[in-house]
Formats: sequence, C-alpha cells, structure tokens
Amino acid sequence: MPLLLTAFQYRFNRDVDAMARHLIDDVDLGWYTLGTDLLDGAPPSLVTELTGGMEFSSTPLDNFLITTDGSPPTRNTITPQSAVEQDFEWGYVLRPGGIEVISVQIQAGWGPLVSWGTDPRTRFSDHPAHWSFEKPPPVIGAARTGRPAKPAPATAPRRSTTRR
Repeated sequence: MPLLLTAFQYRFNRDVDAMARHLIDDVDLGWYTLGTDLLDGAPPSLVTELTGGMEFSSTPLDNFLITTDGSPPTRNTITPQSAVEQDFEWGYVLRPGGIEVISVQIQAGWGPLVSWGTDPRTRFSDHPAHWSFEKPPPVIGAARTGRPAKPAPATAPRRSTTRR
C-alpha cells in the first residue's frame, strides 16, 4: 500500500484516472511485480525510507504466463472465490477517495478505505481480521519519522472511474 499511496501522490500527481490507466488499462494481463519505478517524482528521502534503498522495476504479468495449449493468456476477472482458489491474500480497489483494502480471508467482498492523503509511511496491521469494512483502517503506528512526507500539490478535481 505504501507504494500505491506514494505513486498516487507523486508520480500520478493525485490523478486516480491516470494511475488506473497505467496499472489496469495499459497492461495486457496485469502485474507480476509493482516496482520502485512507481515512486518516480517522490522525494529521495521518502523513497529510501520506503525501499531501504533497493530499486526494482515493475514487471508485467504477461512476461510469465504460458498456457498449456499455446494460446495467448487472457485477463480474468477476480472474484472472491477465484481469489481464494489462487491463494491471494489482499485485494486493492482504486476508488476516488482512496484505496479500498479487501482481505480475501474475510471474504466479505469489500473493505475499509485508506484515504489517498494518508502518509505512505503509516504502518497498518497485516492481520486480515483487522480489515473489516465496518471499521476504519487498522493503523498500528504513525509514519516512521516525526515529520510527514510532503505530498505533491493537489490538482483540480478529476472525474474518477472505479475499476475492479
């Protein structure tokens, strides 16, 4: 989640539509890895704090999928049942107001919203039961440093499209 919050605030200049286009529409299947290239534009001190100085590139999933019959792989819609079958733990939905975090283990199909303005260094519980839709996001610690990261300046509001 820190990567997504930082990408929204800096690389995509608070434009959820641009972020959704990059992460969802501009790839054939999806992502194998989301990398530190999503942190482009963020202050170097924040990037170092989030990554420990490591750098790695985002890798599209289509580089890794091979079908048994040789046909091209296709993008599938993830359902709560298929997420369980594929051993996913978390789902993230880009919403106009933030990231909806869905714990697959709870199997409710929805979860609490982490605001786009949240400091990316905020620490959250990783226990699935703490991510219930009727409760606020489970913050377990403020940002790791005493000073908050300065997000990119807000831009004019844009129409947002929800994608699942």
